[in-house]
Amino acid sequence: MSEPMNSPPSTLESVIRGFIYNRFLTKTEKLAPDDPVYLKLQQQFDPQAWLSDAARRVSQLQVVTHSLKAIHPDAKGTNLYVEPAQLKRRELVGSHCLPADFEGDVVGNAAALDVYKFLKLRWEEHSLLELALDGDEALIEALSPDRAEAESWVSAFADIVEPKGTPSSHARGKQVYWLVGDNPASDEDYRLLAPLYATALTHPVHARLSEARFGDHAKAGRKARREDAIFQGGYADYLNLSVQKLGGTKPQNISQLNSERGGQNYLLASLPPNWQSREIYAPMRDPFKAFKGRPEVRRTLNELKHFLESDPTANMQTRDLRDDLTAMLVDELMLFTFDMHLLPPGWTTEARCELAPEEQYWLDPGRAEQDAEFAEARRQSNWHDEISARAALWLNRELGQKSPLQFGDIEHEHWKGRFDNVLKRFRRQLDDLQDALRDDEEDTGELT
Repeated sequence: MSEPMNSPPSTLESVIRGFIYNRFLTKTEKLAPDDPVYLKLQQQFDPQAWLSDAARRVSQLQVVTHSLKAIHPDAKGTNLYVEPAQLKRRELVGSHCLPADFEGDVVGNAAALDVYKFLKLRWEEHSLLELALDGDEALIEALSPDRAEAESWVSAFADIVEPKGTPSSHARGKQVYWLVGDNPASDEDYRLLAPLYATALTHPVHARLSEARFGDHAKAGRKARREDAIFQGGYADYLNLSVQKLGGTKPQNISQLNSERGGQNYLLASLPPNWQSREIYAPMRDPFKAFKGRPEVRRTLNELKHFLESDPTANMQTRDLRDDLTAMLVDELMLFTFDMHLLPPGWTTEARCELAPEEQYWLDPGRAEQDAEFAEARRQSNWHDEISARAALWLNRELGQKSPLQFGDIEHEHWKGRFDNVLKRFRRQLDDLQDALRDDEEDTGELT
């Protein structure tokens, strides 16, 4: 096996041989030339031997535009490859919007993905897969001096876009009965649909949203807005995004493009309009004073206070009603938290803000994306535990104000447990989301 020259490849054959040789170097990087494993790999990565094996293993892969494994990782039905130009043009965004040079995804045996990387090699503005689909004469000549052998390999590589077996769904795939007639009581008026995941569309959408969130232009725009400065151009914000992780710790088991995204997939918000009759104001001193100002909080607090002042019988019904009213206050605290998170990130940096650090960590998590020192301090802090204790202290104080009720440490611990159960889960979910977005930003940085 001869080493390719450092200069750019001048022929299609040198592109192919260079890829195989680089794979060989990677595999044998830590092996001595006289090692039996090295000698075995040398035979395995002989160009003709590797190409023959690749033509055999390519049957374990399929290039797709719509995949089933993203619906459920154990689903084993049909995946589809459909050229966007073949789809009906519609007004809504869909796979038909993809350009002619769109990137297909690949599903199948992850151990055979090196074959797909081979087919993604480009020669004169075309990938080897495109050349194989066209039965390109130059590709046939570059693969092997035996024309029959080369043609069989080209045919095998081109079959990577074809569905495997007969079209079928799977018990773990989703199925939807869709009414196509006028009589919903008639089985004949329904069609059974088996939705697939538009993976070829998801990838460029993810790239666009990532650029809008983490790109230098978008960051500069947001900074200019915060500082009320002039900014040339515009930027986009996608509010209330969620991140769906496909494949867990093995995103490559779903598909190649999913692996490139680290399993991250954005979900756009699908919510009714959230009309607010008043602006949300940032609590600069006492967040629980602002919390008490919410009408539903005052109503629930008064109801709980009046109920406890009535000296109810100590039985299960009393405990259930007390706990229900407490749970309503906990829910209101979470709604208050979500409202504060709608404020521009970094609002706690204002000079007039007198909130304690734990309260800043609680109410202004978005600041962590702008302030590394704040992010690290927040990560190290048990702020959720401190906020639970303060919420319990606030409730004890409010219930005992101008009232014969006398509450102490026992009640404080009871209220704290109620708040802590929810805040602890919330903190974990919030940290997981921020970690996922941070990983996504790092992956985006690596790609750029």
